[in-house]
Amino acid sequence: MSTNINNIEVELRGPLSKDEFVKLNEFLKMRGSFKLNKERILIDYSTFIPSQGLEGRTKDIRLRVTNKIPEIIVKIGKMGGTESRKEISILVKHGDFDKLVQVFAAIGLTKGMLCVRRSRVYMYKNVEFSLIEVPNHSFYFEAEKLVSSIKSRERVQKDIKKVCKRLGLKLFNDKTFFLYIKKLNKEANEIFNFKKYRENYFKDRFCL
Repeated sequence: MSTNINNIEVELRGPLSKDEFVKLNEFLKMRGSFKLNKERILIDYSTFIPSQGLEGRTKDIRLRVTNKIPEIIVKIGKMGGTESRKEISILVKHGDFDKLVQVFAAIGLTKGMLCVRRSRVYMYKNVEFSLIEVPNHSFYFEAEKLVSSIKSRERVQKDIKKVCKRLGLKLFNDKTFFLYIKKLNKEANEIFNFKKYRENYFKDRFCL
């Protein structure tokens, strides 16, 4: 088991067309440093927690599995196009994602937004860029840095914005970001309800 409780994630996001996704990927292949590909399944529970929801949330509670490694993750802070949130995560062993879903249901978290994402991750100018594909739907990017102090977030946000501007990338503001998330929830994501869960559902469906 692995834990991480000290990271503040400074993150900016923006939309990409398919052509922009391809061009940015080719550029980062040449000029950046490739880190890894990610295949991710996640359940966002906060959308269905009355005190959280979407635009108003300050706690982002999720289960996710990345390249078949399950994880409990909570992000604390305001969600939006530009974020500076504390991230708390616990990695668990391969094969235990269904158990995590059952544990969450036992403590009352029975409904979430199920999302599938594929991403290619690069480092460029000391910024981590994730180029993300929502299968059969759309593309976007995330640009982030991890910092240990909230005091440095404004400076780091400015640094990331400068790099994105040099790359000609558009950024979401809060309004356009939430409109995009709502579109994904309507057209690409699906509602997970534990009432319909069957044993080993995620293992059988996603080979986890």
